[in-house]
Amino acid sequence: MASHNPHRVYISTTARSNQYLLAEFKPDAAFYQQFSSHEACYQQLAQQLFALLPQYDLHNVQLIANDKLPVVRFHQEAYTLQTEKQILFFYNPKYHEGQGIFSQHDYQARKIRVVFLATGEELRSQAAAFHSKVVQCLQAWQQQLPGKPALKLRDHQQLSYDLFAKTKGHKESYGYKLRGLYPRYKARHCALPDEHSELTYVTVTLPLTRQLKQQWLAAGATDFSPLYQQLQQRFVEACAGKKLDRLAIVANGLTPVVRSSKWDQIEQNRELQKISFNPDCTEPQLLTFWQADKLVESAHFIIVADKDDNTEFGYGRFMNQVEDALRSFARQLEIPAERQDLIVRFYQHISYILPAA
Repeated sequence: MASHNPHRVYISTTARSNQYLLAEFKPDAAFYQQFSSHEACYQQLAQQLFALLPQYDLHNVQLIANDKLPVVRFHQEAYTLQTEKQILFFYNPKYHEGQGIFSQHDYQARKIRVVFLATGEELRSQAAAFHSKVVQCLQAWQQQLPGKPALKLRDHQQLSYDLFAKTKGHKESYGYKLRGLYPRYKARHCALPDEHSELTYVTVTLPLTRQLKQQWLAAGATDFSPLYQQLQQRFVEACAGKKLDRLAIVANGLTPVVRSSKWDQIEQNRELQKISFNPDCTEPQLLTFWQADKLVESAHFIIVADKDDNTEFGYGRFMNQVEDALRSFARQLEIPAERQDLIVRFYQHISYILPAA
């Protein structure tokens, strides 16, 4: 029966898709000397870029020149929030379009970033076409940039859903193969360079509820390590025996950012915890970030796929193993599935350099 196909994962039809492409380059002093001011630079770059968008049917594009990291989330209303280190874009791909410039007065950005947000319906089936349009647009924009610099390009795709959706009455599901980006794009005539980095992983954010705290912390406790140690132990145990051994736990109050170690290393700032995994390494890895004297509101659990998880069918088998592990983890923690959401986010990233024009 189709429902028993081990290479498909059956996900509630309430699941939401996201896709965006992030292009960036590092302007040097000679680049900025081509403009009368930083503000003039960013305005001219944006005008050149935005003028190209109708030609490539791109409808939601943002230029970032304040060195903040873009974070994209689904929401029925479109709005943008800025923190010291992040810009959070909330939007519904079906309806929301826009163009914007994010800069600071008299600030020289270390990086110029452009975020292309996918719009329309059926984002996964249209992902390759969207990627191709963005690349063509960027290549045309490169021709207008001083020095025609190379661009680092990252394609981010996300599928998010409540693990407990069926328990809450959402019975309809859809079977996903979750093919890797490279073969999926190749089949749709979107050529990607051989030299690229691909990373696939899952994240779950667990609120540290009163029930969890009372279970492992004494009243008035100032040492919170028993809570974190118990969560870590149960998470690792839930993943054991399922070939899920590239794990991370972030419970230090920071937002995890998962990257390929081909491009980035482990580091942190006041808001972000950057975690790096080598996509070509199959050795077990467990990264933990928490402090015994700091109680946080939520903990993030991350499971990273390795090369063997990307079968000729896709990541369906991997996601079935992930779901089994997360359900086991939730049972151990006695999470009430009828009342609490456990949002699973399946990410696929691919990165490469778009050469200088």
